[in-house]
Amino acid sequence: MSEWLESAIARGQENQDWLAPKRAQALDILANTQWPTRKTEAWRYTPLKAVERSSAKALDRVSGLTPVAIPNVSAIELVFVNGQFDALQSTKTLPTGLTVQLGQDLSSQQQAEALRSFSNVKPERHLFGLVNDVLASDVLLVTVAESIKIAEPLRISSLLSAGAESHTRVLVRLEKGAQLAVIEDVQSQGDSLSTAFVEYDVAADASLEHYRFALQTGSNLTIGGSHFQLSDKSKMHSTIVGFGSELSRLDTDIIHAGEFADAKLNAMYLLDGKELFDLHATVEHAMPNGTTEENVRGIVADRARAVFNGRIHIHRDAQKTLAELNNRNLLMSNKAEINTKPELEIYADDVRCAHGATIAEIDKQALYYLETRGISKSKAQVMLNFGFINELIDLMPNEALAEWVRPIIRERFAQMEVK
Repeated sequence: MSEWLESAIARGQENQDWLAPKRAQALDILANTQWPTRKTEAWRYTPLKAVERSSAKALDRVSGLTPVAIPNVSAIELVFVNGQFDALQSTKTLPTGLTVQLGQDLSSQQQAEALRSFSNVKPERHLFGLVNDVLASDVLLVTVAESIKIAEPLRISSLLSAGAESHTRVLVRLEKGAQLAVIEDVQSQGDSLSTAFVEYDVAADASLEHYRFALQTGSNLTIGGSHFQLSDKSKMHSTIVGFGSELSRLDTDIIHAGEFADAKLNAMYLLDGKELFDLHATVEHAMPNGTTEENVRGIVADRARAVFNGRIHIHRDAQKTLAELNNRNLLMSNKAEINTKPELEIYADDVRCAHGATIAEIDKQALYYLETRGISKSKAQVMLNFGFINELIDLMPNEALAEWVRPIIRERFAQMEVK
């Protein structure tokens, strides 16, 4: 076991609050968990040396850290600063049917009910999910009442100052027939380490629109997860946009726990320099008549490394399942690296499933042609590559968010050179 993990366990043992029963369960598992190495399948291409040598530490909330504004998007703001919920920057007046509460503010009976839901959607196999169970100082509980449709998106922002360590946890519950859009984003100043996990429990006939923007770069270490449980006839549409950093890892789980559930996941990542981005997505079809459509696209330049593992598991009782997984990648350098592993594990016999992965290089002849027509190399790259990603941006349900992220991605393209 690494010194970093031993330290995390020791710190977790010191906390004795309403989360103690769940924390004890996570500590028991961690005590018997081996620190990942290159021989650990889930971490084969993502070394954790940067975590082991990290000097990030818990810091107090500091003034001056505010979420980046998103033009033309009016959102219900939930803000964490250095791992602590910031009530001053968070929206105080909530729409009817939406409740937001810290676990420490609940009655003992409410805390007991919350404990039954906490860490039930996120699978126990996630090492840093267990670390988050142990080190999270509290849980933010978000509930949308039955049949309530929340018009404005809910934005969960985690802000970190330089050198800060943060472990945030949110549990979102949509009751029957409810509708909600959620934006998750982490903003780091540098040399920070964070785990940010959100669990979504989507009841029957409910609908969730989800976004996760992992746009931190540089020396930041960010490990997190978005985990979804779908009930009968529930729907979710998730969009993930990721840049690389010294270590950026995201685990996503979609669990079809009800019939006729529908899930869509679109993910895109753009990496440059020596950055690393690792996306592990698992879909569990446990009930019949479910549908999943998963599209993942990546562009990797310079010496950057991308990792994608996409697994779709069709259980024996999940008849009439329709599931598709497509991963397409573009290499802009002969020193860039992409490790992709799409998986289908099927135990039902009446299903329609497909998966595929492609890795290609940028068309250098087309690039040369545009340059000979007086177009700069950076602009030519944007012209050739933007359509590859823009197709998924066009599928974002929130047009204002799509218009916000497009210029950010264009600027990112302009910095990535073909080598």
